[in-house]
Amino acid sequence: MIEWIKSNKLGVIRGMFLVPIILVMIISISHVISWYDLANPTSWAIYLSIAIEIAAMSAISAASVRIRGFSVWFVFILVTFIQFIGNIYFCYSDIDVTTKNFKDWSDLTAPVFDMIGADVSNAIDQRRWLALIEGGLLPLISLTCLHFFIKYDGIDNIEPAKPKEVEEPVSEKIVAPEKVEEVKVEVEKSIQPNTPTQPVEPPVIPSTAIQVPRQTLAPKQRQKMGLSNKMKKILGKL
Repeated sequence: MIEWIKSNKLGVIRGMFLVPIILVMIISISHVISWYDLANPTSWAIYLSIAIEIAAMSAISAASVRIRGFSVWFVFILVTFIQFIGNIYFCYSDIDVTTKNFKDWSDLTAPVFDMIGADVSNAIDQRRWLALIEGGLLPLISLTCLHFFIKYDGIDNIEPAKPKEVEEPVSEKIVAPEKVEEVKVEVEKSIQPNTPTQPVEPPVIPSTAIQVPRQTLAPKQRQKMGLSNKMKKILGKL
């Protein structure tokens, strides 16, 4: 049963609003008939009372859905006023001041009506106040429930709207290249002890390797070259 109520929560709540509307409408029709019956045949009084109830529901429906215009509120006020009169008149005519229930009601409410200046000893005043309270609240109950029935649409099931995230426009920014700092690496050079420098002797080139063309040499130079070659041959034999 509980699971069914949870699954049909919207229909159950709307049905609870609809039940008092229907019951009060039926009672109000019978009340208004007695008022219209004062100046109309009974059949016409029934038609008129039903028309008043339909007009009242149409007016409150139009006001609930925010239909603009003075005519909507004019019809609503007019038919609600007729409902008040019909319900209050029926209650007043049906009250019997000689019953024990009415006397008990008068004794109970005497301090309250005495505070507002009403004559608590007068049975007619007590009768009017009782008719006003019993008959006047019925149209308010019916119209209020009808307003709830129209406006309610599973409000408690709707998740609160999340604030929309405003996307900021992406602006193209020119990013300057980062300056790369050059790290100076100091290289420590090893200091070697000073060594005395020795003169580098040129390589000895054998005389045989040097062949100077004879044409380019002078006669004296040719003689010296011949003698030196002979000496080298002799020394080589030894």
